[in-house]
Amino acid sequence: MAWIYLAIAAVIEVIWAASLKASDGFTKPHFVAVMLVAMLATSWLLAMATRHLPLGVAYAVWTGAGIVGSLLVGWLVYGETLDTARMIAVVLIAAGVVILKCAPA
Repeated sequence: MAWIYLAIAAVIEVIWAASLKASDGFTKPHFVAVMLVAMLATSWLLAMATRHLPLGVAYAVWTGAGIVGSLLVGWLVYGETLDTARMIAVVLIAAGVVILKCAPA
């Protein structure tokens, strides 16, 4: 169940980051509201995951998945550049997340 909490927390972290971008410097209140709710939800789910997973593993997976997801949202939704260096970084981060998931807790 801890890994499920962590996966959902990572998705919500991407929602938080995308809402931060969409808030346009906190000038769009509805996106600020989504961002604040997402921040609380992702933090709560991360806390639930760390009840059964080592902190370093949970935090690394959470941030790694958030980085990859945010990069993809930036590319797909906001038209940000996804060059070779960024693609290599995404592959390395994803590989690290997989290794952490497979390592004994």
